[in-house]
Amino acid sequence: MGKDIGIQVIDNTDQGDVLDLKVQVKRDADNKITTGLVVGHTLEQNKAFLLIGQPNDFKEQPTLGIGFNDNLLDDELLEYRHKIRDQFSRDGLKIKKLELYNINKVQIEAYYE
Repeated sequence: MGKDIGIQVIDNTDQGDVLDLKVQVKRDADNKITTGLVVGHTLEQNKAFLLIGQPNDFKEQPTLGIGFNDNLLDDELLEYRHKIRDQFSRDGLKIKKLELYNINKVQIEAYYE
């Protein structure tokens, strides 16, 4: 499995609290639970976690995290463009397109190599 496959979390298209684990209980003929956690493509949620995460939020990589929510009222986005490029690279993401010149219009296209 690649880095873009894993346990999914609830996003804004699902019912429930955003960022909670996505659970879809499946039962067998005896009504016993056979699966529950949803596994699938996680590229977009991984990018979101990097953007909202602060340093020390990720146990295995304590220097990872951009803390973008700290910048929501600031107009200076150059520093965050640099942080995004650096932090995405550390996580193995290659940025194809990064548009961050207006806080209300952010576009990041990236993929795992």
